[in-house]
Amino acid sequence: MIRGTIRNREALVEFEVSGPGQPAQHIEAVIDTGYNGYLTLPSHLVTALKLPFVGHRRGTLADGSVTRLDAYLATVAWHGQTKDVLISQAAGTPLIGMSLLQGSRLTMDVLDGGEVIIEELPQTA
Repeated sequence: MIRGTIRNREALVEFEVSGPGQPAQHIEAVIDTGYNGYLTLPSHLVTALKLPFVGHRRGTLADGSVTRLDAYLATVAWHGQTKDVLISQAAGTPLIGMSLLQGSRLTMDVLDGGEVIIEELPQTA
């Protein structure tokens, strides 16, 4: 189970991210249910984690404009396991998208200081 909090109308959780052969770093990220990727990180974290570049992705922003984002490979600690995910480099606060939340139940008490809980759903055969 991953726990976080609501602060300034944003759902925030902390978890670890690492690059190949690099120590993990704790990051705080905002849950963005409008983002269908895994995770965004700003350039200074991509550089600090020494993430390998894997290409470019097209992204549609909230205003409908389309942009090209640099993509990197990282490992995240998620539900007690490590998971390799595609990172999109983007300015601003790190964002957790729906691809990382796939297979999870998200519960939020949406008020300042409210609890955020991400639970792993049972696997179905």
